[in-house]
Amino acid sequence: MRGRKHLRRLDRILPGLSPVLFFITCCVTQRRGVLASDPVSAVLVSAWRDAEEVHGWAVGRYVVMPDHVHFFASPRGEKAKSLSQFIECWKRWTSPQIRATGVSSFSWQREFFDHLLRGGESYEEKWEYVRANPVRRGLVRSADEWPYQGDVSILRW
Repeated sequence: MRGRKHLRRLDRILPGLSPVLFFITCCVTQRRGVLASDPVSAVLVSAWRDAEEVHGWAVGRYVVMPDHVHFFASPRGEKAKSLSQFIECWKRWTSPQIRATGVSSFSWQREFFDHLLRGGESYEEKWEYVRANPVRRGLVRSADEWPYQGDVSILRW
């Protein structure tokens, strides 16, 4: 992530933006379907709960899919790490924790997808689209049936 020019540019302009809300997607290496389980989901949610204190990032809504995760996050205060640093640290922390649940040789893809929500975009609309992923993948009939989704913090947009 260090070479991505647009992230370096965003790091410079972020202090002037308020509020800032990112939609983030991180994928498992080789898109292995290992995330959608109670133990792994617990690791991810625990790390997101600690993210504000440890990294200066609040995590809002999330959906854990078998081979990737979607979540919304917002930097909090001047102590917030850059987006790249936050995601790198989060991946580095969660990887051994996920392996400890019995998922052998787990790793995240190096890259991640990020989208800065801008004025006029609806957090609620983006959330409903993401929340419907398990339905589109044929994993459940209704988004409400998917157990690996929720909110960590309330993010206002």
